[in-house]
Amino acid sequence: MQETQSNICSYYQAHVLKEEHWLLTSLLRSFEHLAFDRTCDTQQGIFEFFVPQDLEHHFLEIMDSFKKRGLIWNLQKLPNRLADPDSKF
Repeated sequence: MQETQSNICSYYQAHVLKEEHWLLTSLLRSFEHLAFDRTCDTQQGIFEFFVPQDLEHHFLEIMDSFKKRGLIWNLQKLPNRLADPDSKF
C-alpha cells in the first residue's frame, strides 16, 4: 500500500542555541505526539522535526515562542527527506 501525501509528516529544520538543546527537546516531548526531533548536525546545532500535519499549527506556535526568546532561528519547512526514496541523508 502506498502512502498518501496526507499520511506524511511535515518536515522542518532549525538552528538551536547549543545551551538550550535539552530545553527544546524536553518541552517538545512533553506534548505527546507533537513532533519527533533529532539533531542532524551537532556542530552547527541543526535539529530536524517531523510533525504530524494535523498538529503543525501547534508546533509552529511553540516554535514562534522559541524564536522570540532566541532559542531557535532559521526555522525552515523543507520537503520531508523520508518521503524521498533518493534521499542520501
